[in-house]
Amino acid sequence: MERVVITGLGTINAIAGSVPEFCCALRNGVCGIGPVTVFDTADFTTHTGGEVKRFAPREMIPPEFSIKRMSRSDLMAMAAAVEALKNAGLFPVPDALLADTGVVIGGGAGGMLEGEEAYRQYLKDKGKGVRFSRFASFCCASSADHIASKLRLMGPKTTFMTACSSGATAMGYARDLIRAGMAKVVIAGGTESLSRITYGGFNALGAVDPAFCKPFDKNRQGISLGEGSGIMILESLNHARNRDAQIYGEFLGYGVSCDAYHMTAPDPQASGAVRCMRTALQDAGVHPERIDYINAHGTATPANDRMETRGIKEVFGKNAYQIPVSSTKSMLGHTLGAAGAIEGVASILGIVERFIPPTIHSTEPDPECDLDYVVEGSRNSGVNIVLSNSFAFGGNNTCVILGRFTEKGMSETKTFRRLPKSPDR
Repeated sequence: MERVVITGLGTINAIAGSVPEFCCALRNGVCGIGPVTVFDTADFTTHTGGEVKRFAPREMIPPEFSIKRMSRSDLMAMAAAVEALKNAGLFPVPDALLADTGVVIGGGAGGMLEGEEAYRQYLKDKGKGVRFSRFASFCCASSADHIASKLRLMGPKTTFMTACSSGATAMGYARDLIRAGMAKVVIAGGTESLSRITYGGFNALGAVDPAFCKPFDKNRQGISLGEGSGIMILESLNHARNRDAQIYGEFLGYGVSCDAYHMTAPDPQASGAVRCMRTALQDAGVHPERIDYINAHGTATPANDRMETRGIKEVFGKNAYQIPVSSTKSMLGHTLGAAGAIEGVASILGIVERFIPPTIHSTEPDPECDLDYVVEGSRNSGVNIVLSNSFAFGGNNTCVILGRFTEKGMSETKTFRRLPKSPDR
């Protein structure tokens, strides 16, 4: 089976405008959650979020790329993609590789922020003077479209919209494309910008913390919405070796499942999460006891944190108490469609730089959430294999397993016994 490796990383989010900044901020437990300024929050019950500040796309995107019709979400995706490609030594993409390079992006609201403004203007002007181009970025596929067209990439192009697991699902599908021989390189990840509709929807649910989220804390009140983009460059090991690429890690496996339970609430029995984690372990050929760190979904909603804790205990048994678990959402907020991808970048940085990011803001333990949530600050640790969880609305679950790259490989597929199935619920 073709091994798939990670050769480039790119991100922009509330605590960083680049991968080196992100690594430093994660290690230092920086909080990027503060007042939202990208739109007026006066009419909302909450006013904070993980907003990307001082965003200067023209400084991050090459001048030959027109950004005139790109939304905030598109711009963040393009900025992260360019950084990842440069990081991989593939910018500009060689002509000989254009037809073999794919783009797979997870998205949520797309250019909803710009769509809202265009619609308001449309109503104000009674349909006069508002061009269709102002609505074009409203499509959730626009980020992948812009990346492919501006880079002249002719490989497979796909957009996933599985709510908060979109970015993680995109990375898994990118792995599949490479293994299937449909692409040699894939630009994969997710992007999301803050918008009034999203912010209002979560406020209506009563799911937003008025200050900042406190994952796994007894007094948690909900999420902090965020925005940003995370991009990885995935390619076959043979292709990476042939071009003498630097390898940051290996994509070992992933799993997907559905709760089939509720539109927004997770299954409290964690049956979907358990199936997803077990499927990922099976796909990766990794024994549960070899997981060194779990980058949790960790939204800080009471139900989701309890469910995830319960699921981890069921999958890992007594060993669950020995595995560090943390939520990077505590620092940069819940970036929805981009979350799984940004957390994938964070996981690879933890592997490469040998540390575990902390869960900040958590000060009072919850008896129902009693695992090791790394609340004391980042922890130096020789992380080799990471499980990154994304448990989204509608029970759209995706779990990704990433590992340190070694010539031999971290997988134990040849000796791996099949994991027991979770009980039907």
